Amino acid sequence: MLDRTDPAHCTVCCCTLANKVLMVLFMVLLVFAILFGNLLTLAVVVGTKHVHTPQGYLKASLAVADLAVGIFVVPLSVYAEVYLMVTDSAPEWTSHNSQVVSFHPCNVIGPIFAGCTLVSISTIFLLTVERSIAVLMPLHKDSVITRRRTTTLIVLSWAGSFFLAVCPMLFSSEIALEYNSCSRMCNFALGVVGEFPSQAWNILLLFPAFDFTLLCGTVVINIVSLSSIRQHSKRRKHLAGSEGQRKTNPTFSDIKAAKTIGTLTVAFTASFTPIAVFVVGNVLGNKWCNFSFFAFWILASNSCWNVIIYSVMDQKFRLRAHKLLELFQRQNPTKT
Repeated sequence: MLDRTDPAHCTVCCCTLANKVLMVLFMVLLVFAILFGNLLTLAVVVGTKHVHTPQGYLKASLAVADLAVGIFVVPLSVYAEVYLMVTDSAPEWTSHNSQVVSFHPCNVIGPIFAGCTLVSISTIFLLTVERSIAVLMPLHKDSVITRRRTTTLIVLSWAGSFFLAVCPMLFSSEIALEYNSCSRMCNFALGVVGEFPSQAWNILLLFPAFDFTLLCGTVVINIVSLSSIRQHSKRRKHLAGSEGQRKTNPTFSDIKAAKTIGTLTVAFTASFTPIAVFVVGNVLGNKWCNFSFFAFWILASNSCWNVIIYSVMDQKFRLRAHKLLELFQRQNPTKT
């Protein structure tokens, strides 16, 4: 989102050789963390029959979106920064935006990052809705939340998210993609130097508008669900063991899952907020080079947090993951 006439920017993390090495090390470790965590999540969902539920499908969708960040988005930044360190010159494509060269890697990587971010937000929203139904309407959850409906919603979530991700380029010839020297990632940029096309920036505001609409809805639903859980806990003290309670109130696993999704919502909201602030700041004319680096990489780091939250909040997930790791170690013993 920076003019190409600006000189090369040096973020606080990348001005010295030591800082550049630490930055690349962080990127490489992030790739391994994203791949390991989300492959483990997929293995737990796919390898455990009684996890083949609507909630399991949604968690698998979230893991696939996070995996795409680790497979495509972060490795391109690693390549560009290692190339710069080894040759003392950046790859040629990093000096031009996607409107200048015939093929630009950011034409692929940029929409993938934006699309996967939108998929993550919409999936967390669907997880929240699914858990709220289980908590607020436990008697009807099996009839309302079906695998077929969940699968349809997942497909619509992916299609809608990636359509929205390419909207800036489809509906404005003034928007391009570039490898940003501040964020060290593929970002949307102005394709026409020296102009300030307000229509183009308004299109870019679709991202924070869509994201915060879903996030606000997710937070509200979580508040309602957690309030219901709190009331249920109070009632349980007075009606412990009663037949009516067992039939009309959510199970302990439903309550635990709702709390886990609530934690996911908080984590994603915290990681996405800096990006939204950065986009709005750009529309107002601020460049915030150092801030953009931290904002984009905080968001990318969120791709490895889901499995950590599952492991801490969900004992069943933790046990299944432990069994899978033990099985893998038995099948692939370390040679001495």
